Amino acid sequence: MNDAHYHLVVNHFPIIGTILGTGILATGIFLKNNTIKNVSYVLFVVSAIFAALSMTTGEGAEEMVEDMPNIGKHIIHEHEEMAEKLALVLYVLGVVSILGLYTNMKNHSKAGLISFLALIIAIIGVFLGQQTGTSGGEIRHTEIRNDFNGDNQSDDNEIDD
Repeated sequence: MNDAHYHLVVNHFPIIGTILGTGILATGIFLKNNTIKNVSYVLFVVSAIFAALSMTTGEGAEEMVEDMPNIGKHIIHEHEEMAEKLALVLYVLGVVSILGLYTNMKNHSKAGLISFLALIIAIIGVFLGQQTGTSGGEIRHTEIRNDFNGDNQSDDNEIDD
């Protein structure tokens, strides 16, 4: 396995984990259930760890694909910029989640405030995750790019009737 393969293995979890964790946290807030909130906090911490792994393996993956045809350094740079923003948000969310776990265990009066803060950060993370996932997909999946023509045949290849 190489860095590109490792990156593909770990890069989906920060996005999927944040989406799932956001739904679980919203449910826990609605039901006023600390156990459900704690599940989301653990998911957010794991997502932050996987974000760090994705950032670590992303550099090696970039080196492997940046000179391939139809890739371009601009597309990779866009993805890298979005990934850095997402990672930063997920690191903050991970820390807030650890604080949320602690305040829930201690039945602290600020536990509810922490859960709303985590939910706001998580929603931002979901938005950035969508942007990051799309820009990453555009690296090798030219069909999802905004500038994709879809008509890969040139006029020279047309058959005359």
